[in-house]
Amino acid sequence: MGRRLVPLTLDNLPDIPNRCQSCVFWELDPVSGQAAVKAGTAALEKEGWISAVLLDWGSCGRVVYVDDVPVGFILYAPPAYVPRSTAFPTSPVSPDAVQLMTSFIMPGYQRQGLGRVMVQTVAKDLLRRGFKAIEAFGDAHAKEAACVLPADHLLAVGFKTVRQHPAYPRLRLELRTTLSWKEDVEMALDRLLGAVQKEPALRPL
Repeated sequence: MGRRLVPLTLDNLPDIPNRCQSCVFWELDPVSGQAAVKAGTAALEKEGWISAVLLDWGSCGRVVYVDDVPVGFILYAPPAYVPRSTAFPTSPVSPDAVQLMTSFIMPGYQRQGLGRVMVQTVAKDLLRRGFKAIEAFGDAHAKEAACVLPADHLLAVGFKTVRQHPAYPRLRLELRTTLSWKEDVEMALDRLLGAVQKEPALRPL
């Protein structure tokens, strides 16, 4: 079974579920979101948001393929790009963290470790970009994936609760805890070699 995790772009946006392509729960504040849904412009707003974040900040998601079939995705961004985050009682997200907005895996591919693989891939991306953690708002009562991820799912992939709430706790994942010792050593060696690499000295003729 071949697995690929590809950065989310406007080109592969159609590979995420239809309902997610036009969902702007996180991307707009509650009033603007309702207006976009009512006007039928939610899909355009979603495209515009992804385009703007890609241009301004960089990669903000991954699409998962198994044997070239799209089976899931994950979406993340700094909280400044996520208007809905301020509406939660356990906000704000910490300044050293990126917000995990949402993720989804097709039912036939759940419970195969893809959720953890997605989180690890995002962690590697963000660690290289200088961030220390991922934070997310969890739904304490949800059992199935929705716009707000079930808190139990976040706990299962390594998040820890940093602010309790009966409905929407805020959870945090320290990025280094998601990397194995081997990967840590490899990254340290890459940085070390990059730091000491110099221009080759010219030999005298």
